[in-house]
Amino acid sequence: MTFFVRLPFVVRVLTTLALAWAAAAACVALNTPLPWMIGPLLATSLVSIAGGPTESWGPLRNAGQWTIGAALGLYFTPEVVALVGGLWWAIVLGIAWALLLGWLFGAWLYRVHAPRMHGVPVPMMRATSYFAGAIGAASEMTLLSERENARTDLVAASHSLRLLIVTVTIPFALQWSGLHGLDILPPTPRVVSWPWLALMAVLTGAGALLMDRLGRANPWFMGAMLVSMALTVAGLSLSAVPQPLVNAAQLVIGVSLGVRFRADFLRTAPRWLASVAVGTLGLMAICAAFAGVLAWATGLPWVTLLLGTSPGGITEMAITAKVLQLGVPVVTAFQVCRLIAVLMLVDPLYRRIYPPAQAGSAT
Repeated sequence: MTFFVRLPFVVRVLTTLALAWAAAAACVALNTPLPWMIGPLLATSLVSIAGGPTESWGPLRNAGQWTIGAALGLYFTPEVVALVGGLWWAIVLGIAWALLLGWLFGAWLYRVHAPRMHGVPVPMMRATSYFAGAIGAASEMTLLSERENARTDLVAASHSLRLLIVTVTIPFALQWSGLHGLDILPPTPRVVSWPWLALMAVLTGAGALLMDRLGRANPWFMGAMLVSMALTVAGLSLSAVPQPLVNAAQLVIGVSLGVRFRADFLRTAPRWLASVAVGTLGLMAICAAFAGVLAWATGLPWVTLLLGTSPGGITEMAITAKVLQLGVPVVTAFQVCRLIAVLMLVDPLYRRIYPPAQAGSAT
């Protein structure tokens, strides 16, 4: 184990990438869904939990999110933007649903575990449960929970486990059920023009850097996607993104998710993690029912709205929609708006629901 830790950083990164590529190639051969992301994610997480020398390099992860963001922005033609704009009420419902569901999940975690967490003050347990249940970006929720003096290790572990379960379960369930659906939206550009692709890379990269400097969430994904979206809305479809580049982006994103799981992960409050796993399955079932109601009200495919309202991450659900052709702009619009709203509202809602004077006595 000590030998693995002392391996040079570059060696650990290259070894992890080789492992991820082998896992992706095996998944391609087995015809699994999202092979270039799920293969690396599962292989890296298993080796990480076993204590292997896995490592993710931040710039590679950023480049992967940049690539996916730029590719997804190509779906937002003027016709598509008009369609998404007409769904504003459904998106607002999706945001309210996510906030309510996250609060209920956190309240359930508190009720189950507060009696067993001896020595953990009530305010700390309340904050831990609330931010662990919130349906939002893992890193941002962990930072917000730290401000409220929560157990950040439990919050981070909860979001990592939930993201793993959702990212793996939904694509496999869709493939095995045969519910691939139809992408009702126009296809993206299919021709790769290298000079125009270089220009698009510069413009989307500038957008990503700006978002990063402004301290926004998921800057490399959001910044690139917004610039690509703006170009597409303006009728400037510069170039398609080469499929090998999209595959490589999925691979490094899968690696970045897998390395979150370390050797001590399963020893981190196993009962807590078991509750999160069971609760995540329940969240997916409830969200599937909610997606059915929205599908009935909007006339859109159920699987598209399932991805749009699922408790997964925006990048992972958007990749799923892209690979399975299930309505990328609708899924992305739901997930982006939810992410922004959750980041803006989760902390104020916590202070409103559990004022400091009451948090200590809440049960």
